[in-house]
Formats: sequence, C-alpha cells, structure tokens
Amino acid sequence: MRKFVFAALGGTLAGLLLSTQIAGPLIAQEVRKTASVYEQLDLFGDIFERIRADYVEQVDDAELIEAAINGMLTSLDPHSSYLPPEDYDDMRVQTRGSFGGLGIEVTQEEGFVKVVSPMDGTPADLAGIEAGDFITHVDGESVLGLTLDQAVEKMRGPVGSEIIITVVREGTPEPFDVSIIRDTIKLTAVKGRTEGQTVVLRVTTFNDQTYANLDESLKTAVAEAGGMDKVNGFVIDLRNNPGGLLNQAIEVSDAFLDAGEIVSTRGRSAEESERFNATPGDLAQGKPIVVLINGGSASASEIVTGALQDHRRAIVVGTKSFGKGSVQTVIPVKGDGAMRLTTARYYTPSGRSIQALGIAPDIVVQQPPRKPEPAEDTDKAASAATMDRSEADLRGALGNDSMTEDEKRLFQEEQARAEEAAKLREEDYQLAYAIDILKGLTAIASDK
Repeated sequence: MRKFVFAALGGTLAGLLLSTQIAGPLIAQEVRKTASVYEQLDLFGDIFERIRADYVEQVDDAELIEAAINGMLTSLDPHSSYLPPEDYDDMRVQTRGSFGGLGIEVTQEEGFVKVVSPMDGTPADLAGIEAGDFITHVDGESVLGLTLDQAVEKMRGPVGSEIIITVVREGTPEPFDVSIIRDTIKLTAVKGRTEGQTVVLRVTTFNDQTYANLDESLKTAVAEAGGMDKVNGFVIDLRNNPGGLLNQAIEVSDAFLDAGEIVSTRGRSAEESERFNATPGDLAQGKPIVVLINGGSASASEIVTGALQDHRRAIVVGTKSFGKGSVQTVIPVKGDGAMRLTTARYYTPSGRSIQALGIAPDIVVQQPPRKPEPAEDTDKAASAATMDRSEADLRGALGNDSMTEDEKRLFQEEQARAEEAAKLREEDYQLAYAIDILKGLTAIASDK
C-alpha cells in the first residue's frame, strides 16, 4: 500500500515538476509578448505626440487617430476598413437598395481603384464602365497613394453633378476619360422576364430585398409563360453582381436546393465555424438551371454559384468569377462608426475555397466586345440584292404538299422563334448560349 501511495505521490511530484518546467518558459514568453505590445503602444503614443507638436501644419486629433485606425485595418487585407459614422450610415442605406453615386463596386489593386462591376442601369453602366477597368484619376487628380475609402470619397458628390474619371482598360492602348453624371442609385435586386420558354432571372445585388424580389419575379415570369409546364428552365444571371449580404446568398441558394450544405464559413477558431444547409423546397420545381457568371461576379454571387455547381443543380456558363472568398463582419464601435473586419473564409459544399481563384464555369463562353453602330446603308439597291432569298421567294415556285396548314403554321412559328434567338445572340451572346443549353436539355428529355 505504501509503495502504491509513494508511487502515486512520486508521480504527482514528477507531474508538478514537469508542468513547472513546461509552463515556466510559456509564462515568461507570454509576459515578454505583452510587454512588447505595451512598448509598441508607447511608441504609437510618442509618434502621435510628436506629430501634434512638430508637424508643419496643425492637425486634427480625431482625424489623425481615425487615419491610424484605418491604416491598421487596411493593412490586413483589401476588404477590412474603418467606417466613419457617415460611411456606416451610407452602408446601411445601400443594403436597403437606394443610395447616391455612380453605381460601381470597387476594390483596390496595385494602388489604383479597380472596378469589380458596374451595376445595371446606373450612370457608370450607361457610361460604358466595365468590370476590370482601373480608375487612375478622378477629375484629373491621381488616386495613387489614397486608401480605397479616400478614393471612393473623391467619387462621391451631389446628385446631378459631373465627374470625369480616367480609365485604363486591358486591350486599350491608352488611358481615356469618361464623363459621368452622378445620380440616385435605386436597385431592384432581381428582375425576371421570359425569353421564349426560358425564365431569365437577373440578380444585380444581394441586399435585404434579394430573396423576396427573386420569389416574386420568378412567380410572375412563370405565370407570364403560361405556368411551370410551359417553362423549359431557368437562367440565373449573376454577371457583374458584386455580392452583398451572406444571409441573402444562402436564401437564394436554398430557393433551388432541397437538401445538403450550401456554404460553410471557417474563422480563426473552430467554434467560429458555421455550416448552412438547404431546407426542402425548390422554386424551380426541378427544372434545369443555367447560372451565368463573369469576372464581375463576386462574393455572395460566388456562394450561390458554388452551391448550385457542387450539387449539380446548375450548369455554370461564362467566364471565371472574381474570387472573393472571405466574409466581412461589420462591428459597431464607439462614436457611431464601425469597422469592417474580415472574420472568416467561406467554402463551397465540396470544401473548396475560391479565395483569389474564383469559380471556373462548366462551359467557358466569352462575351464578344460591343460592336460599333453600323453606318447607314445608302445603297438601297445593293442592300436589296444581298437580301436572304429562298425558293419560296421565286415567282411561280411550287408549294409544299407534305404539310397541313396547321403544320405550316407551327413551322413558321418555330422559325420566328429561331430568328428571335439569333437576334439575342447579337445582343447578349452568353445569355443566348445559356438559353440554347436549356433548349437542348428539353429536346433530350422529350425524346426519352
């Protein structure tokens, strides 16, 4: 018994000794780390006081501290920043879908402002600004050296006022100026329409109206098509959609999935990780879906695309997406401002992160550049001579005796639809391609 107690006692003593030997250096290391932090804070205080006392011009203490805070946050990544009270108010207004400005989502790259995407129907979109454009000057002043928030502030101004931005575009040899008139930006998050038997859902942003708009637009378009039986599929157009609210991306994904994971987010510690799963119910009732993306599709757009792609619920068409796979949390702070802090990465259902990589479409389809307006053709005789002609146009041509009048009518209607599809290819090649895929899937299904 004594040996057992002794052994136990000896084991306890040894354990105490071992833990002391290990914990001692750890505690000392932590103390040194804390001391180093306080030394750095003292250094900050010293520099702050020296600037106040010796800088060539008098500085505003609040502005100096705000700049220091913003510098600390922007040094982390391009999406973390400090939001002063007025910017925080603007951000909350924007998530409700109405705000003043140019209508572009921007980020910062190589010191310049890079356009993630122009928003549909906004002044920037109408002026021809494209995803991937670099803005180098605002009203003749360089944005090089400015923070993203400072550059954005330069682009703000009263509704109706003019701004001239200098743009560098890949494939264009020289920078060029674009004049834009600022306006109130009112975004309808989702617009639905029919193209033949296909329902097209154009999703422009993920604000707090997106899912509600999607539900309403889808039902209205299906009713216009004559009911779900008349619909051959859906195109979800996420091109140039810069993203927005995570919860809305989850709801939109869930709208077309019956089960399974939609997205997971993983933060710094395991307890901060979350998984979001789909619930039963599919607004498309199992009809095939094509998702359209391009380089302006970012963040929440990529969450939806990744979820539908991984579950084989949709065919993804277009070009590689932007590649923003991080989650920002907006945290209110003292003084009515807030900080936007990157707190997690998100992962598609298959476990892939698209951060800095983007989502590769299943079928890569480039959008041809916009063609210039054709000059008026004054040679009408030449135009008439080159018109498409067929046997049926020849005088005295024989009629077709193999078709009834009803069959001829159906044939002519089908021909008219094909001609409409050809027009769409001229206007929007990627969308026309997506619709052709759905037509092909419908034809295959009907032959089974």
